[in-house]
Amino acid sequence: MRGFVNNLEQASRLDRIGDRLQRAVQGTLRGQRVRDFLHGVWLGHPLHPAMVQVPVGAWISAAVLDLMPGQRRAATTLIRIGTLSALPAAVAGLNDWAALSRDQRRVGLVHATANVIGLACYTGSLIARRNGRHGTGRALAYLGLSAASGGAYLGGHLAYKQGAQVSQSISEMHRMSEGWHPLGDMSTLPQRQLVTREIDDVSVILYRHGDDVTVMLERCPHQSGPLGEGQVQQVDGHDCVVCPWHGSTFRLNGGEVVHGPAANDQVILPSRVVNGRLEARLP
Repeated sequence: MRGFVNNLEQASRLDRIGDRLQRAVQGTLRGQRVRDFLHGVWLGHPLHPAMVQVPVGAWISAAVLDLMPGQRRAATTLIRIGTLSALPAAVAGLNDWAALSRDQRRVGLVHATANVIGLACYTGSLIARRNGRHGTGRALAYLGLSAASGGAYLGGHLAYKQGAQVSQSISEMHRMSEGWHPLGDMSTLPQRQLVTREIDDVSVILYRHGDDVTVMLERCPHQSGPLGEGQVQQVDGHDCVVCPWHGSTFRLNGGEVVHGPAANDQVILPSRVVNGRLEARLP
């Protein structure tokens, strides 16, 4: 199984389908507010993994009830809830998928296919149960759970092996040593311009606004884009840095994510000025 999934990452034959689907998703979900909502920007956490808890929980509970006598109605109700809730979860997942790198999209495409098969099985299960064919309904439900479980395995591979929608900047922070680190004289920092410095070979960006200085990790949480090469823009009255790769936007006075595809806030390092020199440390 491990070799199969690793081979999926290199399966370039999937790109023909994946590229077309990506264009279709991006063409359908055009509004920035819609994409940000589906990414989970407002939540400060990817929305898709939170939403899938409802269908997965309902389907697993239904599988248990299908093994117990006298629980047909309850099992059918749970399957109905799971099937309906899977649709918005899938939309959020497609929105995240369309912003991934190509190797991630290959695995994500098979992940989505497995879940579509599972959803089709559960839809067939509901139809069979409604027509009184409860044995067929149970069989289709267990097939659906098997397909959805395979999809969940691939989803775990995406998150934990490939880092999809996981903050890419946190590992950078863990490379820093404890204590205060010098970053240069305050007098040399220009106003309202991004300046790149290093702490233990980890890039950070400095942004001075009056006497206040923000020290932020330089690699974007989404796909490690170079925030130091980004632009500073005003969003809702706040100075923000925009990632040059995919447009993720973060407030420079707090690190909060403003626009996706990133759904995680960026790390801000505590800073101080000692004898005219700026210093920063781990949070």
